[in-house]
Amino acid sequence: MSDPSRIRADFDRIALLPDGGGIDHNARYHEFLLRHVPRGCGLALDIGCGKGAFARELARRSHRTIGIDASPNMIRIARDQSRDVPNLNFEVADVMTCDLGDALFDCIASIATLHHMPPAEVLPRIARALRPSGVLLVLDLCRSSSLSERALDVAALTIGAFTRLIRRRWRVEPAVARAWREHGATDRYHTLPEVRAFCRAQLPGATVTRHLMWRYSVVWIKPPAPVSTIARRL
Repeated sequence: MSDPSRIRADFDRIALLPDGGGIDHNARYHEFLLRHVPRGCGLALDIGCGKGAFARELARRSHRTIGIDASPNMIRIARDQSRDVPNLNFEVADVMTCDLGDALFDCIASIATLHHMPPAEVLPRIARALRPSGVLLVLDLCRSSSLSERALDVAALTIGAFTRLIRRRWRVEPAVARAWREHGATDRYHTLPEVRAFCRAQLPGATVTRHLMWRYSVVWIKPPAPVSTIARRL
């Protein structure tokens, strides 16, 4: 597990930097995740919400959305950029220590956050916080471990170069690149077999998908509540 205080300091620093002209590879998959938000979603949660881009999209598909992040600077900016979204609230919170409650949320999302935490500890907390038939949506980075996955890496590099050419953005701002490089020096990404293993253990029945741009997704629907013994007798 990464050092929480180091992660918080890194993202407090990154939050104050300009966007720098880079490409947000996570945003490529927002629409894919949003297709799995349950109809009539009541309460939704975005874990590690950053500046709130995905939380704002989630709020358009739910009665109420809460975004949490351990970085106070990220939350301050998210609140400032979301003033026109009345059903969206942001809180400074660490998912590993805050009280998520039991069976409260219809949808919980986590983007580029899971690799900072031990899955065996955080996933049961998230699963408990979901209502029966609620949906968990995860998007994160992965480390290639097979020839087929490395072929996807080559394709991702080609697509990235072409996109930068079209947009005339050849490189990010030096300060931004340096901050992300220093943050990434301590990151450890899971391989796809590792992801499938902890999903089998903690989220049985989850759908794990490998994507371009070094990403994978997990979509898990929490099983419905069991019918009580009395109800079964009726």
